[in-house]
Amino acid sequence: MSLAEIHAAIPHRDPFLLIDEIVAQDEKKIHCRKTFSGKEFFYQGHYPHFPLTPGVLLCEAGMQAGAVLLSKQAGAAPGKVPVATRIDSVKFKRMVRPGETIDIEIDLVERLADAFFLKAKVSCGRDVAARFEFACTMADPQ
Repeated sequence: MSLAEIHAAIPHRDPFLLIDEIVAQDEKKIHCRKTFSGKEFFYQGHYPHFPLTPGVLLCEAGMQAGAVLLSKQAGAAPGKVPVATRIDSVKFKRMVRPGETIDIEIDLVERLADAFFLKAKVSCGRDVAARFEFACTMADPQ
């Protein structure tokens, strides 16, 4: 999926767009990728002499990927955007450093009306960097 298609699916933009590409997608799963160049603003102050990608941004990348998945969901509310309502069972397993690429895999577990329940796995190389579960609902962007 091109950057233009990502922009059409979700409202996030630089410097807070945390998806570079969609590798694969179907009705219930999405696989995205993001490479951190090391020039991102947050590295300046997040351990300046040992820069790390903040764990909360790994979670945000997962939720953005989930939002792209939900934007293509059959019967999704037209004109509405997915907004996170809950995040659970977060586990950080590996640090992500500048210059590294993460793979983001999201599975849609269940849908109840306009509530969506998802699982995320963020990997770096062969290692899991973060795992979590989250929920979203469809909201009016105004």
